[in-house]
Amino acid sequence: MEKIGIIGLGYVGLPLAVEFGKMIKTIGFDIDQRRIHELWKGHDRTEEVSETELKESMQLTFSFDPADLKDVNRFIVTVPTPVDDYKKPDLRPLISASKTVGQALKKNDIVIYESTVYPGCTEEICVPVLEQISGLSFNKDFFCGYSPERINPGDKQHRVTTIKKVTSGSTPEIAVMVDQLYKKIIKAGTHLASSLKVAEAAKVIENSQRDINIAFVNELALIFERMGIDTHEVLEAAGTKWNFLPFKPGLVGGHCIGVDPYYLTHKAEGLGYRPEVILSGRRINDNMGIHIASRVIKLMAQREQPIKGGRILVLGLTFKENCPDIRNSKVVDVIHELKSYGAEIDVFDPHADPQEVHQEYQVSLISGLDKQYHAIVLAVSHEEFKDLPWGKISTPNTVIYDVKGFLDKSLITARL
Repeated sequence: MEKIGIIGLGYVGLPLAVEFGKMIKTIGFDIDQRRIHELWKGHDRTEEVSETELKESMQLTFSFDPADLKDVNRFIVTVPTPVDDYKKPDLRPLISASKTVGQALKKNDIVIYESTVYPGCTEEICVPVLEQISGLSFNKDFFCGYSPERINPGDKQHRVTTIKKVTSGSTPEIAVMVDQLYKKIIKAGTHLASSLKVAEAAKVIENSQRDINIAFVNELALIFERMGIDTHEVLEAAGTKWNFLPFKPGLVGGHCIGVDPYYLTHKAEGLGYRPEVILSGRRINDNMGIHIASRVIKLMAQREQPIKGGRILVLGLTFKENCPDIRNSKVVDVIHELKSYGAEIDVFDPHADPQEVHQEYQVSLISGLDKQYHAIVLAVSHEEFKDLPWGKISTPNTVIYDVKGFLDKSLITARL
């Protein structure tokens, strides 16, 4: 009988655990004891799963004790795969999770990885750890699968069950078993890839493609700004053609798009190939925070607003709208650059957790809006920002810069 263990209960792991827990005995494991205590109480701080959904998952339990994984025979690893300060893959969470699984691994068990990696990582990095810790042999005693996550944080329409799932296995027989396992919960269907590497590559290019497309429109924004043309108006006009891709300029952060391309370029460079297009896209997107801050400072100077000691409000810190996810937020780049000019920065975000923000970025969020500012930067298009008390927080001379093209054009000074 199958018993599933989900290793890592973040934006990916928890929704997956909830769905499996509706029909199969499932244990959700995470090393974050605070997270487990919250889930025991029926609270999901990521806002991906409601208290009702947690209660409906009758066969799901939670634990931070590795000993509770001893009866699991289908492990699914959903831990983060970030990059380090040098933009190189940081595989420590993945290796740590593999060690935890290795301690519980038994004959005929299957370990499925969902974390985004470069092609070959599962077999080159994870499998040796599993073998070393467990003392078992790969594809003889235990087997592996790879099924890339496609969760879109904050998206209530595209959920884990309604997104088509790519699956794969380390042998043809295991591939079918992995595929059948996911078919139990995935309503949108599955796509069985021919190998682990093909599935790994498919995932990493999905977000690399988006990154490159956004880099293109970001570069257009830099060009059109010099021409005095509104980029959003250009994109709206071009979008009347049926096959024009509807990407918009902006900050590219988060756990996927701003990270995954570095996994692919890392592997390519290890093979002696330098991927020019992917890296150039990354350079453009990584520098947008500096550009936005310098643009705001120039607009303030043009309006004779004080810069050193000037009060600037940044609206939004999460990496995307209407969700509490702060991972790899590029709004922080804007904040740091504005501070370098001597400005006083307030950051307001009704979705972000103040404790988490301070711990991750050493930024203190303000709890309300009660003063006027010399400049306001709308960095994230939360719904709450549609109805702000603009008369209370701004003057006719306040610079209002809209990164997202979210606000009414009559209200703003400029937009990206």
